[in-house]
Amino acid sequence: MFFASVRLTVYTLVILAVTSIIGTVILQNGSPQQYVNLYGQGLYNLIQVLQIDDMYHAWWYLLLLLLLCINIVVCSVERLSKTWKIIFPDKIKVNPKRFLSAKNKESFETEKDLEPLCAEYEALLSKRIGKVIRQEAEGSVVLYAEKGRWTRLGVYVVHASVILLLAGALIGALFGFKASLRLDEGETADTVFDSKTRMPIKLPFAIQCNEFEVRFYDTGAPEEFRSNLTVIEGGQESFTRDIRVNQPLRYKGINVFQSSYGTASPNEAVFQITDNITQDVITQTIKKGQAVDLPGNMGTFKFEGFLPHFDFRGHNLGEAFFGRMTLAEGKNFQIGLPTKFPTFDKMRKGRFTVVVKDFDQAYYTGLQVTKDPGVWYVYAGFIFMIVGCWVTFFISHQSVCIGLETSMSNAGSTSGPVRVWVAGKANRNAHGMTLKIRKLATILKDI
Repeated sequence: MFFASVRLTVYTLVILAVTSIIGTVILQNGSPQQYVNLYGQGLYNLIQVLQIDDMYHAWWYLLLLLLLCINIVVCSVERLSKTWKIIFPDKIKVNPKRFLSAKNKESFETEKDLEPLCAEYEALLSKRIGKVIRQEAEGSVVLYAEKGRWTRLGVYVVHASVILLLAGALIGALFGFKASLRLDEGETADTVFDSKTRMPIKLPFAIQCNEFEVRFYDTGAPEEFRSNLTVIEGGQESFTRDIRVNQPLRYKGINVFQSSYGTASPNEAVFQITDNITQDVITQTIKKGQAVDLPGNMGTFKFEGFLPHFDFRGHNLGEAFFGRMTLAEGKNFQIGLPTKFPTFDKMRKGRFTVVVKDFDQAYYTGLQVTKDPGVWYVYAGFIFMIVGCWVTFFISHQSVCIGLETSMSNAGSTSGPVRVWVAGKANRNAHGMTLKIRKLATILKDI
């Protein structure tokens, strides 16, 4: 059967391993320009066709995972019936000859009577191993016990763990998402945008950013940034929580991570406008979109907006306000006002100079919003993997057999010393079984 082939398992695993290496080498979820710069237009076209830019969500990669799942299930079911008969036989058959040739066989003689000795050995074997099966023949008794038949199921627990891990990956890829959201302080949104496609995804609740706080080191590098978020459902506030890097908000299967921040556009600022001829000065708080008269009613100045990065002749001057000046004679033009260079507008050498005197620094919080419904399957898979590996590699099916033999007299009665032998079998860790038989033989001699 095609799906029961071990060769199929090997080939599928090799292909997954090779493609996973490719996925770590080639940039994932980058912009088109990044791919063109790195690989050229021709190779980028091939990357797009094969979806290598988002390989772990590509249809052919998910198909390989599904194929491996089916292959493991079919192989396990096909072999489980045989293993089940070994673990749960209708009747346990004891074959002493199988133990007589064992390398760990230990033998000794004792002068004690056969029946009392059998009773003590049976009690000891029952305590140390498990239920004892007793077989009697003329002048001999065989005691047999075993434990750990169920450990043969360990490999199937490992198979189940792999299936759970693969199922979790498939479910997460098909029904999960990774998206981003930018919120200014005081802003509320219930729609996020897919990190790759930029398609909108509506959340079952809204997120409101109440406050964003950032602390800096003396060097200017950010030390910590924190967002105070409120979850709103049905128009009502459900709860409020702070999130930081590595301290996300988790609610209804959706994770909200603190990923970035930036400078938001202030809604108002204090501007100083100077008439360089008359030296008249006005200082006024102007809201975004609002226009005020220039000194002497010589025109208007309108505050139009804010730029986090102001480019001037190829140089990034950082944050800047920009506005539009309209003079009485009808001339109008836009001016930029970098916050790091308060006297920047003087370079224009116009009649009016504008300076930003004060503003409240505002920030936006950058959130990464994810949903992975397959994560619990992955967690269960890891637990199954640990349990299965422990059973498979550290616990074995062990069987111990003790034989007691006496010489028979002409009258048919037993005579002479009792010859005792003890041996064991294990499906793994033969050396450990040898040590156990030696220890057991020592105990039996002392009884």
